[in-house]
Amino acid sequence: MPIMSKNQKYLVMLALLAGAAPAAVVAQDQAQDAPPADVSASVAMPAAELTEGPEIKGIISARSGDRMQVTAADGSKSVITINDDTKISASKGLFGLGRDHLAATSLLNGLPVTVKTLQAGEGLLASKIALQNKDLKTASMINNGTAQRFDEQTAATEALRGRMGEIDQYNVKGTTNVNFDTGKAVLSDQAKNDLCAAATSANGMSNALLLVVGYTDSTGGEELNQELSEKRASRVVNYLQQACGWKPYRMLTPTGMAEADPVASNDTVEGKAQNRRVAVNILVSKAVDGL
Repeated sequence: MPIMSKNQKYLVMLALLAGAAPAAVVAQDQAQDAPPADVSASVAMPAAELTEGPEIKGIISARSGDRMQVTAADGSKSVITINDDTKISASKGLFGLGRDHLAATSLLNGLPVTVKTLQAGEGLLASKIALQNKDLKTASMINNGTAQRFDEQTAATEALRGRMGEIDQYNVKGTTNVNFDTGKAVLSDQAKNDLCAAATSANGMSNALLLVVGYTDSTGGEELNQELSEKRASRVVNYLQQACGWKPYRMLTPTGMAEADPVASNDTVEGKAQNRRVAVNILVSKAVDGL
């Protein structure tokens, strides 16, 4: 189990900050005393009564049937109905190139969205929902492979993140590296064994979370290496959840760091082999460590 370098710890904290912001918003929202909005029922909205409603920006914090709850940065909640006329689109990159007509199944919990609405009385209907491809990719990665009911996941998330939403410092309890062949994102049998062993070890620690970070060696271009490092991280996340039983709500946002922070020299074949890795970091907040 390698010792993390100062630079690697810095990169880990950058990744934490990237994933902690939306979690903090949700945690602050969940800490309020007011009961959560009811998203279990459908509301009929006659077209003749619809007027232009507010534009709502926030994170999807609940889904049920044709309704979703969006929590804004200030903690306010809006319950919005989705129907067949709702346009769902994802933008990609600086120039907004992307794809339209996404399915409602793309609206995953934790996904940042901008919603244009129509209003009928006190009810809101989504006319257009915009999201980012990169956010959808991350949300899909975290949610993929679990058949866990949303209600169950929400309760567990509230219990864990409710205690950690304001915390940005963690103790690194251990790091497991799994390695890959050149240009590949296929897990070896040894890697699979090591991942489940890491999950078992983390599961025995109170309040432990996993942070998964993918890397490459220096072979290939920058864009290709970034994509490959993300793909490797995604493959590890999926295996941890599907085969090792690790719960998605105990997973911090995974990331790919391309060829950053090599653990060995890229001037040798052996060094490159060590750098083609995914690091699975076991983290515990300093505020709850030992509780």
